[in-house]
Amino acid sequence: MLQSLRPLLTKILNPIARNLNINPNIVTVISPFVAVLAAYGFANHYLLLGCFAILFSGFLDVVDGAVARYHNRASKFGAFLDSTMDRFADAIIYIGIIFGGYCDWFVGILAIHSAITVSYVRARAESQGAECNIGIAERAVRMIILMVGAIIGHYAGDVYFTYIIYILVVLSYFTVAQRVVYVWRQLK
Repeated sequence: MLQSLRPLLTKILNPIARNLNINPNIVTVISPFVAVLAAYGFANHYLLLGCFAILFSGFLDVVDGAVARYHNRASKFGAFLDSTMDRFADAIIYIGIIFGGYCDWFVGILAIHSAITVSYVRARAESQGAECNIGIAERAVRMIILMVGAIIGHYAGDVYFTYIIYILVVLSYFTVAQRVVYVWRQLK
């Protein structure tokens, strides 16, 4: 969904990547630790802290790839590590949301499960030789919705943030269904 922004992001990120001549895997590993800060914010009802920590974690998530591409350090292991750290970050953020009481534990578990399943379906499809970069709620979109929800919740009331969690669960499972149907059409 956000693929159309890639040329613009490349323009913005290349100067940053040029000045960050470090191992991109280091940047990748830092991202879940920033997600812990987001979880702390949500667990303690600091919605804006959670929002900005997600934003910074997402920034690191795109910078690591930019650094890898710019300095010709892209690798299969780097891609694997990036995907793994993204799953950790997703789960950590939702654990903070559950702990903060923004949703009950069952909805929180569904949020974690649906977020992980969206990515799993893509990875499994690609292992079968099918393309699977479609869906209404890819990770970047989910994180943007979560940040917007946190801002709305901060200013309008916690209940609105809770509604966003429910919406994210629905959108994530809908994305899983989109991807399954899309891959089924390719592989049948």
